[in-house]
Amino acid sequence: MFSMSMDLSGLIPSLLVTLIIVAYGDRHGRKASLFLPSLGGFVTSSFYFSISYFSWPLYIFFFSSVIAGFLGGFATFLGGCFSYAADISHSAKQKTIRIALIDMILGVSSGLAGIVSGYFIEKFGFFWSYGTASALHFVNMMYIIFFLQETVHVSESQANPFSTEGFREVFSGVFLLFRNASIKKRALISLMLFGFMSYLFGQYGSSSLFTLYELDSPLCWDAVLIGWGSALSTFIFVTSFLGLFLFTKWMQDHYIVFIGLLSWTTGMLMAAFAQTTLLMFLVRLPLVLAFMPFPILRSMMSKVVLDTEQGALFACIACLESLTGTVSGVVFSSVYAATVMWLPGFCFLLAAGLVLIPFTLVCIIMYIGYGEEGRHVLLVNEGEPEDADLVS
Repeated sequence: MFSMSMDLSGLIPSLLVTLIIVAYGDRHGRKASLFLPSLGGFVTSSFYFSISYFSWPLYIFFFSSVIAGFLGGFATFLGGCFSYAADISHSAKQKTIRIALIDMILGVSSGLAGIVSGYFIEKFGFFWSYGTASALHFVNMMYIIFFLQETVHVSESQANPFSTEGFREVFSGVFLLFRNASIKKRALISLMLFGFMSYLFGQYGSSSLFTLYELDSPLCWDAVLIGWGSALSTFIFVTSFLGLFLFTKWMQDHYIVFIGLLSWTTGMLMAAFAQTTLLMFLVRLPLVLAFMPFPILRSMMSKVVLDTEQGALFACIACLESLTGTVSGVVFSSVYAATVMWLPGFCFLLAAGLVLIPFTLVCIIMYIGYGEEGRHVLLVNEGEPEDADLVS
């Protein structure tokens, strides 16, 4: 409850700042959406460093969480990374691969950090653990300031973000993304966002219960088995990236999404009825391609919008991802508590059933049509009113 309260204290300001800062990058550069969350991480880890050394009271954790939230948090950093990848990509395939690569790096690094951190804390203690984290954040900030190249050219008219026009651009980026779009474009973005959120809801929620399920009877795993299970789950990010890298050579996006959905559904059905250690380990086998839909859906949405709308789009995605991840954890934990006595694997069956939502939505998107040809038509249609005004 303490951890959940601390996360929620930084969530609300983080969502607001993400919508502003990442959309701000479409006109004034991407570095702000990468630097500010890194600064927030540095401040937070420095607070933890001080708390562990000086034995400060626990309420300071909330103070550091709020500060990190107002500096954007992980949602802003995530939106900035995906926007940057979209900026430097010169083709739709390259964009898909780079977005998938970011997903893989995030998944593998977080998994490895979770495995290594316990040994690091045991050997060096919390003091040096948070000191190391602070040093890494500082190095990251220096790299962003002095070595990372900006991808958005800022003209003199856009150089001052504190002007009236600058404030209007910053606060209205996501709103204008939908207001200026054609009906077809709005429908496509909305369908993709809802499909992305529904799949994320089921996957985040059920994945958070794996450890509880493995600790419970009849599996009764110890720390060693749980560690190996987490390592195998981390490896899924690598296999999903390799699968996506191969499939993009021969398949269209929606078929890759279907393969990922099938992979996840099969794994969840196996997990729901896993009664032995061997079968629980084998659950990871059908899940090897389960993370493919996330980068594909991000790439599909990115292909629909203008180059000057990438930040607004990924700001919207990052906010919804943070919100969905938090809500799904609470919902699935409550469902697990209510069903664990009569069917411990019910949450996995629920996650498998929720796949019907993104599957149906992707089928509708296939029928509507999207992609480079569809995107060209959308842009032409959206440019007609402006051309008419110029003629008049």
